[in-house]
Amino acid sequence: MSRRPARLEPDPAIVERLRALCGPLPDVVEEEAWTGVRWSVRRRTFAHVMVAQEGYVAGRHVAGFRALPATVLTVHAEGADLMTLQAVGPPFHDQPWSPTAIGMVLDDDTDWDEVADLVAESWRVRAPISLRRRTDPPGPEAARPAR
Repeated sequence: MSRRPARLEPDPAIVERLRALCGPLPDVVEEEAWTGVRWSVRRRTFAHVMVAQEGYVAGRHVAGFRALPATVLTVHAEGADLMTLQAVGPPFHDQPWSPTAIGMVLDDDTDWDEVADLVAESWRVRAPISLRRRTDPPGPEAARPAR
């Protein structure tokens, strides 16, 4: 009987960088996930970092274009943003378990400004509308004078 390799966890330095991006967002909770670390808003995960590796289902969708193990950040996107990320290819890949989830391999070439934008947008996708309304800046209609 073959045994699975021990589950790898993400580099603490990567978790710390993500913590700095996710933590300041409103109503965020950080917790250990089934593997890795996840951040949620009102019990809805918007960012999850883990290590995809051989012998685990979560690594199969990454293995097609990337050597394993690989550190993967999963975020959520919608509309044109989601379609663009799906079309770009590596380091991005679809997550088969959710129509709005997209995975991004984090490595030495990662653009952390892009990660910050993706995390913030993912928070918006997953946060309740009432919370988003309280935190979003006013739109152009707010600048118009009342009649």
